Amino acid sequence: SYYVISSFLASLEMSAGISGEVSRRIRDGSFSKYMVIPTSPQLHFMAQNFGACSYYALFSILAAILSAIAFQVKPIITTDFATLMCVALMIPLGLVFMVSYQFFIGILTFKFQDIGLIFHIQGNLISFATGAILPLSLLPSSAIRILRFLPFHYVTYTPTMLLTDQTNVSNGLCGLLILFIWTIFMLLVSQVTYNRLRVKYDGVGI
Repeated sequence: SYYVISSFLASLEMSAGISGEVSRRIRDGSFSKYMVIPTSPQLHFMAQNFGACSYYALFSILAAILSAIAFQVKPIITTDFATLMCVALMIPLGLVFMVSYQFFIGILTFKFQDIGLIFHIQGNLISFATGAILPLSLLPSSAIRILRFLPFHYVTYTPTMLLTDQTNVSNGLCGLLILFIWTIFMLLVSQVTYNRLRVKYDGVGI
């Protein structure tokens, strides 16, 4: 049940391409068009990401159902209303955080021409920290305590544990608060960083 549901949630998180696209457009000069339109580039990529998530969610649901049938898995999903509401808030909030985080990674290209190494390292760490590779409950308790203070814990792992009724709603509400704080922080950091670095950009072409 964990792998079926976590795979579905992980497939909704499509923000990884944002950092690569932002970085590529900064290097080739085409990011200029996002600097002249009367809107925030971060909001543009966020809307683009949510649109893609909504579209591909239909195929992800179908893939999850087929996987459950093929491997004869009967997913255990909670029916508790408070838990479902917590998950319904946590999933989009986690997507907002990931978009702002990936946008921040991408705009570092304003200062560093090649951030390929950063892409590689942070991509692997995030896949692990979100619980997309394996359930974080298999880790030592000390590692879990540290991860609980990081936002990635609440992007895939905690919603999956809530849906499979493997943790209580109080832990979910606590995680929702932590994720909310991190999301506000990341939105502010990425916007401030963009405003400071954009003035040093000499991109050409629109």
